[in-house]
Amino acid sequence: MITIPRTVIRRDGDLYTFEDALRRRGFNVVAGADEAGRGACAGPLVVAAAILPPGKRGRVPGLADSKLLTPAAREEAYVEVVARAVAYSVVVIPQEEVDKRGLHVCNLTGMRRALARLSVAPGYVLTDGFAVDGLSVPGLAVWKGDQVAACIAAASVLAKVTRDRLMDDWHVKFPRYGFDAHKGYVTAGHQEALAAYGPCVAHRLSYANVRNAGVSRQPAMPAEPVMGDNDGVEAAT
Repeated sequence: MITIPRTVIRRDGDLYTFEDALRRRGFNVVAGADEAGRGACAGPLVVAAAILPPGKRGRVPGLADSKLLTPAAREEAYVEVVARAVAYSVVVIPQEEVDKRGLHVCNLTGMRRALARLSVAPGYVLTDGFAVDGLSVPGLAVWKGDQVAACIAAASVLAKVTRDRLMDDWHVKFPRYGFDAHKGYVTAGHQEALAAYGPCVAHRLSYANVRNAGVSRQPAMPAEPVMGDNDGVEAAT
């Protein structure tokens, strides 16, 4: 990732301080990237990227880190991000690919893909937590970026809502696991279902808690993306 000289960010700034500071340095198009599903033991990894416009239109009502929002508030923020974004994209990496290539590799690959699929090329990239090498523009990995940078928070909402919808689809196929409630993350109820029934095709077999529950899988068709956007949703390969 290309870097530039340090830009001072005010500690008392709001969610839009990062983008505002970068625009003052001449980076008018700032993209944020984030993922959903890193900590889950079932379902896909979903990565999103978003560019918000400057000024009032880029101030998204209700925008915050997706994990801090209620499901209803996330859906409302999702609609606002889709309506206001200069560009956005979402990449879905199936659980089988996570098993095959590893979580960290899939996360970085997904971020590169999501950023590359933006219909408007960014001049600067902000990512949540992890630096992404191999980009042709400068960028910065921001600790807890979805809580301090609006474009990352927007990407977080896109990724989380998309993934939640996919997990709801898995719940229809396999209701006894409770995917609609825990979304594939490790909970007591999820572990009890794994112990009782073993893993299904939605689970990540490379994860110890899943592997220890057994290796027999129940047949099901892979989940399809349930939403669209102006840049599309792709299943990464």
